[in-house]
Amino acid sequence: MHDTTCHMSISLDGFVAGPEQSLENGLGLRGQELHRWHMGDPRATEADATAAGWLMRPRGAYVMGRNMFGPIRGEWDEPWDGWWGLEPPYHAPVFVLTHFAHDPIEMEGGTTFHFVTDGFDAAYARAVETADGRGIDIAGGASTVRQALNAGVIDELTLDIAPVLLGAGERMFDDVTAFDFEPVEVLHSPLSTHIRYRRTGT
Repeated sequence: MHDTTCHMSISLDGFVAGPEQSLENGLGLRGQELHRWHMGDPRATEADATAAGWLMRPRGAYVMGRNMFGPIRGEWDEPWDGWWGLEPPYHAPVFVLTHFAHDPIEMEGGTTFHFVTDGFDAAYARAVETADGRGIDIAGGASTVRQALNAGVIDELTLDIAPVLLGAGERMFDDVTAFDFEPVEVLHSPLSTHIRYRRTGT
C-alpha cells in the first residue's frame, strides 16, 4: 500500500473553489470562506488545529493539477513558481499535471515542482516511485482529485465541510463513479466539520 491521502475543504453544496479563479482570487470568488478554519479566524478551535495537523503532515511526494499550481492557462508565457513564496509548504517533490511542458522548478526547503504532460496515472506513478514509502498526497484541485478517486488510489480522504453555500465554482465529486470510504473520525468547530474517511478494506 502506498498510503495515499487527500485533504480538501469543501462547501455544503460541493464546491472546493469558487468561480472566476484568477491571480487576485486564487481560490475563486469567496473561495477563502472554505478555509477560515486554518487561516487565522478567531473562532477556530482545537478541532481545527488537529485537522490542520492532518493537512500539514509530511508526505514523500504530491500530485496536483495545474489550476492548483497557479492561474496561468495555456502555454507558459510568463514566469510563475506557485502561490507559496520562496519556500512552499510541501518540502518534497510535487508533480503538476499540465498539457504544456515546463522545466522543473526547484524551490527552497526541498520542494521541486515537476511538470507531467502524460496524464494522472503517469504523475501518480512518478510520485509513488519518488516517495519511496513515505506517503503520497493528492493536493488538488477538483479535477485532479476526481481522477484520483476514479483511479481508486486514495486510501484516506479528509473533507473539511464549511457551513458555506458558494452556488458555483469547481465541484469535486461530479462524475465520480463510486465512494468506497467510511468515516473513521469526525471533529467540528463553528467553521468546519472535519471528516476523516478511510477506504473500506484498508
